[in-house]
Amino acid sequence: MGLSREGARMAKFLVRQLAARSPDVIIHSDRKRTRIIADRTAHLLSVEIVADHRWQERNFGNWEGRSWNAIYRETGDAMDGMLDDPYRFRPGGGETTGELVERVLDGWRDLPKQKNIAIITHGGPIAAVLGNRAKAPLRSLPDFIPKTATITNIG
Repeated sequence: MGLSREGARMAKFLVRQLAARSPDVIIHSDRKRTRIIADRTAHLLSVEIVADHRWQERNFGNWEGRSWNAIYRETGDAMDGMLDDPYRFRPGGGETTGELVERVLDGWRDLPKQKNIAIITHGGPIAAVLGNRAKAPLRSLPDFIPKTATITNIG
């Protein structure tokens, strides 16, 4: 199964935007959406492409793929645990907020220092890096999630 029409439109836009930045290497989360954008951009530029699972979105366990409304109807305000108890609460039995941040920061620390890198990832990992750089509490990570299909520069 491919991208939706809207997803295909967003991917086309992002490929053009990323290609214009001429990255030396493209790293992606190895999820279908990011892989499509990475493959298309790398093909245009003939650059190295690397899949790195550390840039995947948070593991939401059995909440994966469900709407927030459906989860709320089933569990009430349990999802608040992601912010209220970031080192113990596992949404749907998945990954804690603290584990997400540590995983992503491990990937961040391993990036080559002398290269222009494009990382094609998801809102949670971007928020993890931005929040960490701002020395923000884990509770504020949602404030750092960028809009869908945007490019975030992180120096």
